[in-house]
Amino acid sequence: MATSRRRFVRATAGALVSAAFTGLGEAGLGRGRATRSVVWARHGMVCAAQPLAVQAGVDVLKAGGSGVEAAIATNACLALMEPISCGLGGDLFAIVWDPKERKLHGLNASGRAPYALTIDKVKPSADGTISLRSPDSWSVPGCVDGWLELHKRFGKLPLRKVLDPAIRYAEEGFPVSPVIASGWAGSARSNGRVPGFAEVFLPGGRAPREGEAFKNPNLARTLRRVADEGRAFHDGNFASAIVEFSRANGGYFAIEDFTRHRSTWDAPVSTTYAGHTIHELPPNGQGLAALQILNLLEGFELKRLGRDRADFWHVFVEAKKLAYADRARYYADMEFAKVPVAQLLSKDYAKQRAGLIDLAKAAQTAAPGEVSALNQKETTYLCAADGDGMMVSLIQSNYTGFGSGHAVPALGISLQNRGGLFALDPRHPNALAPGKRPFHTIIPAFMTKDDQPLLAFGLMGGDMQAQGHAQVVVNLLDFAMNLQEAGDVARFHHGGSSEPTGTVMRAGGELHLEDGVPSAVVEELRRRGHVIRAASAGTFGGYQAVWRDPLTGMLAGATERRKDGCAMGY
Repeated sequence: MATSRRRFVRATAGALVSAAFTGLGEAGLGRGRATRSVVWARHGMVCAAQPLAVQAGVDVLKAGGSGVEAAIATNACLALMEPISCGLGGDLFAIVWDPKERKLHGLNASGRAPYALTIDKVKPSADGTISLRSPDSWSVPGCVDGWLELHKRFGKLPLRKVLDPAIRYAEEGFPVSPVIASGWAGSARSNGRVPGFAEVFLPGGRAPREGEAFKNPNLARTLRRVADEGRAFHDGNFASAIVEFSRANGGYFAIEDFTRHRSTWDAPVSTTYAGHTIHELPPNGQGLAALQILNLLEGFELKRLGRDRADFWHVFVEAKKLAYADRARYYADMEFAKVPVAQLLSKDYAKQRAGLIDLAKAAQTAAPGEVSALNQKETTYLCAADGDGMMVSLIQSNYTGFGSGHAVPALGISLQNRGGLFALDPRHPNALAPGKRPFHTIIPAFMTKDDQPLLAFGLMGGDMQAQGHAQVVVNLLDFAMNLQEAGDVARFHHGGSSEPTGTVMRAGGELHLEDGVPSAVVEELRRRGHVIRAASAGTFGGYQAVWRDPLTGMLAGATERRKDGCAMGY
């Protein structure tokens, strides 16, 4: 029976639970090459980038809340504890497995451009794009409406109980964790003179240091009113405070931008890889690119190539270039542009495009296929699951560090600059238009097999996200890594060749490789024409994942070694 069960798990989930590897010594037994053990639990699991936020989510599960409510509670705490990355002034996307309906639901809670803002009013930067520190980059914050939609559909507890942990921490203060403190200090240097920023985020005139307490009483009041008033607060005092700030600082927001805004429930799109189905949300996000990369890789037998050979890394990077060329050309708000999703996801199309990959040399150009400055890493990804079978993959972001840097003191939040990703060429599918959603980098992901929910996962980090999703899937399914190893092992990031703002970038782009890629592989990639540059750990994104054993219902959690967070269950 035990042998039969192990075979079943390997067959259904790509050997996410792996046996001990040889040659690691006692310390490595039972967890392979992972930096820490996979966390296992029966009744619930939360994984996120800050331990106190994770604990808040688990506490909501223990109080009888759903997986969605655990995710909202965690996100609300992160809005306070990781404000460099996320908050009520940003956007949100989620994929939810509903065990009652036995199906996935996708939520797009991204905001739209102000109705008063048109291309001719924008004062572009020197490179012809929208300045990321300018009010021209503001789009309607979608986070609060996203929480309200998720809670209305999947909530079991009063919203006040779900938000109480974040309210308490905002009032009493919390100790800032190391990675977040470092990013906070860096953003303080660039945002210190931006209106409202110092008042909200620089107590005593500087960023809080690791271990120092940070309070945000105005955010506590905002969260309390979200809990008590819901949509009435979003369209009322929340909107009024932002509009007043906008008028005082050269923005284009009006009350109607908020009253007309609604999140949308959008069916996920998917492709198959190694016998599993990978799900992403459709554009305006970039999730489609992860699926295109997997389609391109399908014919290359990556396991046979091996991660210790240059061919593996070369093929992966070249597939990324091709998918991102399509991303730059076609991805946009589908209410405004005709995005050929079915054609881009076609396996035949992928085979044609894969034929362009030259194993001997790196492509210096990557044109989009003919079908009938994006490495900004300030995003938070989290996932949660409950004992009833609900699983949630959720991502939330301000875009760059603290978004635009402009903060609304009355609310205790900063405003995102996601509108900086609009193109200013009116002929481009992603061109700025009133009431339009910009191209989005933040993407949640999900994996199923035979209509069974297996994995809620994501990898935050600007344009790293889609290429990171594909790397995690390959690690799990081609190389049978366990859930933690799949995020721990060395990753690549390729950037700078194809951007959806319409700007012309460096020929061939730049390749960043983490420590752990063999030096001989690095030299061979250089010989083939890849331009390899050093990069900080933040370049490679941040991974979280929750896996459900399809036989027992037990939950496994893994988290990013490059961040402050953890996986916690009960």
